[in-house]
Amino acid sequence: MPSSVAAKDLLGSPYAGYVYSYPHKTAYRPLAATPTLSDVWRGQDLSTLSLYLHVPFCEMRCGFCNLFTRTGAPEELVGRYLDALERQARAVREAIPEARFAVAAVGGGTPTYLDAPELERLFDIATEVMGADLGAIPMSVETSPATATPDRLAVLAARGTTRVSIGVQSFDDAEARAAGRPQRRADVEAALAAIRDAAVPILNIDLIYGIDGQTRAGWLASIDAALAWRPEELYLYPLYVRPLTGLGRRAVTRADWDTDRLALYRVGRDHLRDAGYEQVSMRMFRRTDIPPDGGGDFGSTAGGTAAGAGSGAETDYRCQRDGMIGLGCGARSYTSDLHYSFEYAVGIGEVRAIIDDYVTLDQEAFTRARVGYRLDASERRRRHLLTSLLQADGLAAADYRAAFGTDADVDFAAELAPLADAGLLTVSEAGVRLTDEGLAWSDAIGPALFSPETAALMHGYRPR
Repeated sequence: MPSSVAAKDLLGSPYAGYVYSYPHKTAYRPLAATPTLSDVWRGQDLSTLSLYLHVPFCEMRCGFCNLFTRTGAPEELVGRYLDALERQARAVREAIPEARFAVAAVGGGTPTYLDAPELERLFDIATEVMGADLGAIPMSVETSPATATPDRLAVLAARGTTRVSIGVQSFDDAEARAAGRPQRRADVEAALAAIRDAAVPILNIDLIYGIDGQTRAGWLASIDAALAWRPEELYLYPLYVRPLTGLGRRAVTRADWDTDRLALYRVGRDHLRDAGYEQVSMRMFRRTDIPPDGGGDFGSTAGGTAAGAGSGAETDYRCQRDGMIGLGCGARSYTSDLHYSFEYAVGIGEVRAIIDDYVTLDQEAFTRARVGYRLDASERRRRHLLTSLLQADGLAAADYRAAFGTDADVDFAAELAPLADAGLLTVSEAGVRLTDEGLAWSDAIGPALFSPETAALMHGYRPR
């Protein structure tokens, strides 16, 4: 029988780190050669890509947030950022004119920090420059309680948004403040009403557990407040305290915090299952009465869907396998063997410096990949393992065999066997799948499966 004792003996803390991409940006390094985008994408399947647009602005920075974003951006800077985004889009389109998009996402930051005309311009870049038919593909956009205004949401709906993700985190004002997210429940409810009035097909609500002072009753009350809106999706995130964040500068981690978070996770999971939600991953829950719409859990963050993979519910699409073009200075792009982006930072000063540099770049500067991670055959297998195993459906043996000509349980036998012995996963002819207990320990299993080379690069990254 699986047990938390066996898992703890094997893995230590259940909260080593949220794996929403492999490898993480902290493993990226300046590329020795700076290949042109034409060379990067030559020979890739360009027929079903993901398009991701990154808006690195927020009205406030939450205490738990380690995303690439800045607050208090002046209007002039936002305009210059959109100018640079358009230059980048033109450079990318000229380099990869055959690119066709099957899914799109706009993340951040908070995309709806942009006002309605600025959002129109952002979508114009996606359609007129990049050639994305946004009305014909699933598209997810993140928002916040303070920026989900009717005029902005009207633009989102008119331009083809199929999913809006809102980071509520808690319906209790005191809990929200404790998480470094000062807000009023009345404003949250008004934002949710505006989203429903906009008639976007899929509403996702993000909630966080493990907040200082949060009780079981308080956690269930927040979930029930979310359920009152009948969201098509809910994400339940454990609170993390990370370096260079507001909470990281002042928080003291409790000795029993892991136990508390695991208990609250299980309470929330069971409550949602009883309410008619299917578990898609450790974090993602989807109403069982709605059809799949494209995406999956990879690409989500505590701010919503951020990496382009999640534009709704679960399908066979994975941006890290099928390819993604990211626009904006916090966006990643994925080919089959290269992940690339701009420099990564969390600290306020470093983020601002990167944005300030981005808006000065001319179109020629966007024609090359300069920072990234090249995946060899072994790392491509590992990426497939991670992007599959951390989903509730697990890794399909036939899919892995078709991609690589080998079997995952053989390729990773030494790493999977201890997890199976601890009751965290099962191996069968159909594939490899996490147990219920394994899903609860996803944030430890993912990092445990990183290659030594990638783990060393991440460990060697200097937070900035």
